[in-house]
Amino acid sequence: MKIWILVFVGGGIGSLCRYLMSRWISSNFLPGYPFFGTLIVNITGCLLIGFFVFYFTEGRFGPDSLNWRLLLVTGLCGGYTTFSSFSLENMQLIENKQILTFLTYTFASLFFGFLATYTGILVAKNI
Repeated sequence: MKIWILVFVGGGIGSLCRYLMSRWISSNFLPGYPFFGTLIVNITGCLLIGFFVFYFTEGRFGPDSLNWRLLLVTGLCGGYTTFSSFSLENMQLIENKQILTFLTYTFASLFFGFLATYTGILVAKNI
């Protein structure tokens, strides 16, 4: 039961953060491009998951590492990252024949997401 609570609480917080961050980004930066908020959320989510997965290891936190990973990786990051929204928005771009925007958005999400995950791991290794 404790595991469920950790994932539930982390997921709720992550989902709320995703909603707030995506709306804030979309309304304050490039409002003509509503997917920009999702792009930023995906990149920061990849950074966070890379950091948390490496930082909360058994070597550092012992048996408590599982609880932290359930709360932060499975819960928080699982609720925060938005690849389902990413997929839907890409389908809408394709349907609207905005192929260059679709390709740019997809490439930027993947490239910067992988880069951010790697950066999170490097930061965690050096703490």
